[in-house]
Amino acid sequence: MKVIFEKSVPGRRGLDVVDSEVPVQADFPAALLRDQPAGMPELSELDVVRHFTELSQRNVGVDGAFYPLGSCTMKYNPKAAEQVAHYPGFSYLHPLLPQLPKGETLVQGALEVLYETERLLSEICGMAAFTLQPLAGAHGELTGAMIMAAYHRDRGSKHKKRMLIPDSAHGTNPASAAIAGFAVQTIPSDHDGYLDVDALGKALGDDVAGLMLTCPNTLGLFEPRVAEVCRMLHQVDGLVYCDGANLNALLGVCRPGDIGFDVMHVNLHKTFATPHGGGGPGAGPVGVAEKLVPFLPVSVVRKRQDGSFYLDYDCPKSIGYIAPFYGNFGVILRAYAYIRMLGRDGLPRVAQNAVLNANYVREKLRPFYDLPYGQLCKHEVVLSASRQAAVGVRALDIAKALIDRGMHPPTMYFPMIVPEALMIEPTETESRETLDAFIGYMKEIAELAKTDPEAVRRCPTSTPVGRLDETRAARQPDLAMR
Repeated sequence: MKVIFEKSVPGRRGLDVVDSEVPVQADFPAALLRDQPAGMPELSELDVVRHFTELSQRNVGVDGAFYPLGSCTMKYNPKAAEQVAHYPGFSYLHPLLPQLPKGETLVQGALEVLYETERLLSEICGMAAFTLQPLAGAHGELTGAMIMAAYHRDRGSKHKKRMLIPDSAHGTNPASAAIAGFAVQTIPSDHDGYLDVDALGKALGDDVAGLMLTCPNTLGLFEPRVAEVCRMLHQVDGLVYCDGANLNALLGVCRPGDIGFDVMHVNLHKTFATPHGGGGPGAGPVGVAEKLVPFLPVSVVRKRQDGSFYLDYDCPKSIGYIAPFYGNFGVILRAYAYIRMLGRDGLPRVAQNAVLNANYVREKLRPFYDLPYGQLCKHEVVLSASRQAAVGVRALDIAKALIDRGMHPPTMYFPMIVPEALMIEPTETESRETLDAFIGYMKEIAELAKTDPEAVRRCPTSTPVGRLDETRAARQPDLAMR
């Protein structure tokens, strides 16, 4: 495929630029002016449309194929929620619309959405309050860790410097804790894949600020002793953080705040109807228990007795600003629409179907792949390709073979406590027919690994490029289309 510059034909135009009636007053220094024209490609509108359409068709997305990326929840999102985010009354708002003399704003509708979304998330998660400002899951983690640090500082507990994190946690947890100023200590998993509560007890001390726990964890397992764990932390005046990236498994069924969690983040772009991929957009709202409410970021959306809304900046214990304006508003709109569409009865069906689908895949593939942890999972299942690796076919090879069969691979080699890990999250939106097709391909690849392993190692054979040096591709990317 030719790059767009190679398609250029001198004199061909796709649009006419009308001379502006606004006089140009800028006087640019001569050193900033070009000696020659910019050399932009010259094409018709049709050439440009076809070029970018062809590029888009080479991309893989959840609207076109099954995308079982474990931990990242690549699920189909309803177009109705997308439509709400595009309403002109919302999408044309400017974030600098002024406040009026008495504190009223010209964006009452937007503030009402923010206020209502905070209350809905608080109810769903069992928290006292939420902030919607964090721009991603890891940003939410950092915000939560900063709130935990502010709480201990306010109590004069400057010695609270140690953050405990399980070895099955999301990889960004240790980084978020370290950036917030904590020393990180890893707590191992036990032989069942759960947090080792005995090891946790030995690690507890007066200097422990808290525990960051992914629940369900990255093995797709719900911690059976989680309430006990929360009590153990509270006995040493520690806080318990819930990494809510896996909320799909709990939605409408279990509220982390009721268990004993003090702070948590939620990935709106995983659970609440925003397309997830390509680096964004995202949102990682953070909810807190009552004692942590004063430390939430500014500003806070308040509701007056007359029903109007305003932004409150008078929060003396706040950790301050953590995002420009008020987060990714379009993502919040999609989440608000999605929650209202599902309602109280629809929310638990999301979790029930996600758990059912994951366990269906688990049971169907159990005879063909190793299952390091045999108990029922929640929203995702982690298999191991160790038996395939024994004959020279690794998890990466299985992933490449799935690409040739028209499906996106699951997450590989994570969590790192599982050798040759294949982390599969089918989500609640996929049908049994799609799951059966995926299961069929996984069985086929497992059989091929035994009879003709070289055929699996040659995959993919149907893509514009074949096997790449993945380390070099990540560090020295060649972004030109040839």
